[in-house]
Amino acid sequence: METSEEAQVPAPAAARPVRCEARGVKKAFAGNPILRGVDVVIPEGGFSVLVGPSGCGKSTLLRLVAGLEEADEGQIFIKGKDVTRAAPRDRDIAMVFQSYALYPHLSVRDNLAFGLTLRSTPPAEIEKRIREASDMLGLEKLLDRLPKQLSGGQRQRVAMGRAIVRRANVYLFDKPLSNLDAALRAEVRVDIRRLHDRLGATSLYVTHDQVEAMTLADTLWVLNGGLVEQSGPPLEVYEKPNSVFVATFLGSPPMNLFEGALTGDGGEVFVEGQGVRVRADLSRHTQLTPGRKVKLGVRPHDLVVAGDGRAAAGELHVELVEALGFEAYAYGWITSAGPRVIARLAPEHARRARVGDVIPVAAELERLHLFDAETGRALP
Repeated sequence: METSEEAQVPAPAAARPVRCEARGVKKAFAGNPILRGVDVVIPEGGFSVLVGPSGCGKSTLLRLVAGLEEADEGQIFIKGKDVTRAAPRDRDIAMVFQSYALYPHLSVRDNLAFGLTLRSTPPAEIEKRIREASDMLGLEKLLDRLPKQLSGGQRQRVAMGRAIVRRANVYLFDKPLSNLDAALRAEVRVDIRRLHDRLGATSLYVTHDQVEAMTLADTLWVLNGGLVEQSGPPLEVYEKPNSVFVATFLGSPPMNLFEGALTGDGGEVFVEGQGVRVRADLSRHTQLTPGRKVKLGVRPHDLVVAGDGRAAAGELHVELVEALGFEAYAYGWITSAGPRVIARLAPEHARRARVGDVIPVAAELERLHLFDAETGRALP
């Protein structure tokens, strides 16, 4: 079983039998490389999520697994069988699209049955599977309606039901919640994960939504420029990003980054730059030597109001307060030449914060991230 150098497949998942695998997959369109040698491993019963910015190749990889596109190089395996050149119908996959892709002239019942009918499935078995899928998705009262008579959430449930009745080797989801409003996205997201667990399915899911990625995935695959930048359990990738790209891509609001250099001697090393001075933790980083240029990363919820024994790392000049009810985020700057900074305000501070305030902020040492200024890679 092969994986890319950057991939960090978690041991528990890797120990399970592999259901779907991409090895060294490359794909270009009109001479423009989209995938540059991607390795992805999806274990039996795993829920893997591909996430990354627009154009990183995540939807292209999904279409290659589905057989809707053909790889220029590399191999794709499903249940140990090389399907790189196989037709979609020979891969035994089920796909849920962003656009629902329902037949507008067919009822919900007939949309669910369509693929099974093409495969000459016995009528009694078709009815059984439709009943099971309808029970799971709450479609019992909608079976005789046309798609135009359904809400967006109901249409997406029908699209999911059509995939469920297939009982496929692999379920593919291509940004299935993008057309739904925020409340429906949260509701259908829960449905998708619940169905995955109930069916014991193997799923590959593409999204640009970080909340979907973090809440649905067993294994998160972060793509950047056609390569796997990092993979692993969602919280591990979030808490231990191996590059500036991963650190700033995952998280909302995004991570604060400060450019600086290491200073100090006598066992104490500080990161100084752009108005910030923070003592570095030598026990966590083995390559901290004075004079080295670095980037210091701290997430907004780890940059908090100083006090209670926390020494201030700098003073935040507030230019915007984003109130969320139970907490708030303060946007501003520490030095006028530095980057915009975001800090989380606890409820007791959120109620009092105003534009123009100057707030001393501090960061928890164990929550800081250090990256090499040139390579952007995390310092070990």
